[in-house]
Amino acid sequence: MATTKRERQKAARRERLERLHRQQQRRKNLRRGIIVGIVAVLVVGTAAFLFSGKKTPPTTTTTTTSSTTTTTTTIPKSFAPVVDPSPAGTFGKAPTVVVPPGTPPTTMELSNLINGTGAVAEAGDSVEVRYVLGTYSSRKVVQSDWTTAPDNFTVGTGTIVGFGYGLVGMRVGGRRELIIPPSLGYGNGAGGTGIAANDTLVFVIDLLKVTPAT
Repeated sequence: MATTKRERQKAARRERLERLHRQQQRRKNLRRGIIVGIVAVLVVGTAAFLFSGKKTPPTTTTTTTSSTTTTTTTIPKSFAPVVDPSPAGTFGKAPTVVVPPGTPPTTMELSNLINGTGAVAEAGDSVEVRYVLGTYSSRKVVQSDWTTAPDNFTVGTGTIVGFGYGLVGMRVGGRRELIIPPSLGYGNGAGGTGIAANDTLVFVIDLLKVTPAT
């Protein structure tokens, strides 16, 4: 009987120990799972933070087709004055355009032959103008709208970039001369009669009216 009782006590103690061991093991596994979960959250969160804070370097996009390449032209904030300007003449009467001698300038030139006193033309405004155009390739006048109706367009738009932006800041009643290099003109394409590829353009423009952009 005594032996049997001692064996039962040993068995009970062994069972309690095994139960405690299993409980400790479960707690250990639980702690390990919690730690792994926290580490995973920290790793994912850090990666997301780094990814979201990463700056993409600026890129320049050039669109190319089989025959043409489209690029962005930067418009200077100011222009050099015309070295050899045409005669000022009288506002409202067709001007005399004189193409300067020598090699054409490589950057755009701008001069006010007559200072206007009216409204100022800004980018996006609608304007009414009259103009005369000469070219370096022909050394003479090749276009004029003084025998037709005045031209209307939006400042800052058009095929000839230098013409559109060359009117910014001009006042109604003024006359301005623009010498526009190919990069701000027709580029390497011919622009019509008297305008060769890579031609430099000489405009004298009268500003008749400005309608502010809405």
